[in-house]
Amino acid sequence: MGLPGWLVRGMADLFPAGEGAAASDADQALAARLQQAQSQGRPLRIKLGIDPTGSDIHLGHSILFRKLRAFQDAGHTAVLIIGDFTARIGDPTGKSSTRVQLSEAEVEANAATYLQQLGQGQDPARALLDFTTSGRLEVRRNSEWLAGLDLPRVIELMATSTVGQMLAKEEFAKRYGSGTPIVLHEFLYPLLQGYDSVAVEADVELGGTDQKFNVAMGRDLQRHYGQKPQYGLLLPILPGLDGVQKMSKSLGNTVGLAEDPLSMYSKLEKVPDAVVDDYLTLLTDLDLAALPANPRQRQKVMALEVTRARHGLPAAQQAQADAANLVGGARGSGAAAAEVPEVSLAVVNFPAKAFYLLSAVGLCSSSSDARRQIQGGGIKLDGEKIADPNVEFATAAALDGKVLQLGKKTFRRLVSH
Repeated sequence: MGLPGWLVRGMADLFPAGEGAAASDADQALAARLQQAQSQGRPLRIKLGIDPTGSDIHLGHSILFRKLRAFQDAGHTAVLIIGDFTARIGDPTGKSSTRVQLSEAEVEANAATYLQQLGQGQDPARALLDFTTSGRLEVRRNSEWLAGLDLPRVIELMATSTVGQMLAKEEFAKRYGSGTPIVLHEFLYPLLQGYDSVAVEADVELGGTDQKFNVAMGRDLQRHYGQKPQYGLLLPILPGLDGVQKMSKSLGNTVGLAEDPLSMYSKLEKVPDAVVDDYLTLLTDLDLAALPANPRQRQKVMALEVTRARHGLPAAQQAQADAANLVGGARGSGAAAAEVPEVSLAVVNFPAKAFYLLSAVGLCSSSSDARRQIQGGGIKLDGEKIADPNVEFATAAALDGKVLQLGKKTFRRLVSH
């Protein structure tokens, strides 16, 4: 008796492992609990909690949702917890200082965009999660049970853990050792996230490898409240486009789920060879052994498949063809025919210098950033490099229909309307 291939694909850790004599114990071996649930006609409850502290989901986040979807497709119930209460505290994991607390309105606005990006109201074939099949998804907000906790229950929760246990958490230990303040409410975060598992009676909790402490806390609290402890199934942290650091918006190395096909494909096609197989394993269902050995071909297969999953095969193939034209510096009919996301020049005051233009249309974050990009040779207009940040464009009509390129991954067609 073993775990199915769809479950173990990309898995970094599973605890408890249930090896040896424990392999037949449903509380020690996930395979045994899966078998028990099947014999009882009961789907497992698979928990994934998300704190909507931002508005965008990127591919790094998506690996957890893909695994959650795999459980759904196998007949189990995904329990997606919107941490509308815990987001107001902020997960201290990976943070070297106390996080800024968000307002209720900010959290709710972010939650709405998260659900839309995950596929709410969309075709299930392209959605990350199945929102339509009965019994496959519960969307819960943890304010349902956390907002009403009275002081005696909070004290009971706090009594289940020690200060020593909290300081064993890597981020807390580093901050304590360096003298960086730890605010008491931050100790509550893993307890409240663990209590979520009690509230929804989770069988399995999904998380990144950086979430092991929090997931284990859920197991401890379930035991405290007389429930069967959940399993922790952890997935790797996806490397960013630089192939070194984790995918993070603050590092500028992400691919957003909402990005257009051309931008998505162009970024993915440039992923360093060393992490292409990680992307294939975590972001696709392709059989790696059946793919070309040539690294460049594997890059293209990966980029096409990830883009196809989000936008459909015709759009992905068009993006691949457009990227070949545009990245190669093709001009004339090739660039003109390419399906490139448009940006309006209506926001630009003409005559306009190149550095101002790039900032005004949103291709660069600021005028100083635009100057750096131009001086570094990273900006082209219809395949021709712009060398002078102060080169001036007289009218919108002079730029209408032309393709502005930042590096090898970002393209925008300028339109005068």
